[in-house]
Amino acid sequence: EGMAPPQRILFPPEKVCMAWQQTQRPGAGLHNLGNTCFLNSVLQCLTYTPPLANYLLSREHSRSCHQQGFCMMCVMEAHVNKVLHSSASAIQPWTVVNVLTRIGEHFQVGMQEDAHEFLRYTVGAMQRARLSGSSDLDISSQATTIIHQIFGGSLRSRVTCLSCKAISDTYEAFLDIPLDIKAASSLNEALEDFVKSEQLDGENGYKCSK
Repeated sequence: EGMAPPQRILFPPEKVCMAWQQTQRPGAGLHNLGNTCFLNSVLQCLTYTPPLANYLLSREHSRSCHQQGFCMMCVMEAHVNKVLHSSASAIQPWTVVNVLTRIGEHFQVGMQEDAHEFLRYTVGAMQRARLSGSSDLDISSQATTIIHQIFGGSLRSRVTCLSCKAISDTYEAFLDIPLDIKAASSLNEALEDFVKSEQLDGENGYKCSK
């Protein structure tokens, strides 16, 4: 509603399989390599996200990847396949740790970092990898990558003028939703707080063009 249809479909929605395509036994755990618990927790969450794991296990990305140098999708594909195919009880996640500064320049090996921030940078890097070579794509087409279809969405912000009732809508793509979980007693309450309406006045007052 209100958004232009994509000019190109980068990944067919019907190919996004939300359930495991094959029965998976628990994969290998991850050793802490020195303050890497933030990284390990995020990697475990991503590894056991069925639609992402299904795609990475198929190795479909690496078969068609033409990126030179760092590619977050190739990194995650290697990591997920190693974890889920390993017979070891735990492995060392060097595949990801070795490219930590490529994921985010401010990340430092051996330093404790914020897990949510690392998740945002990792998912963002995967999205950029899927858009590599497609810099001229319209916004709607960019939202058709497998990464955006799994993690993303579009946020509509609607402003209604209290005087003339004119409506102004803006749209913004997102790959995660920042919720204030400390102020809420449940996830539903946090989501309701995130989308609740507010009145804009003072310095934040809405300048109606009508």
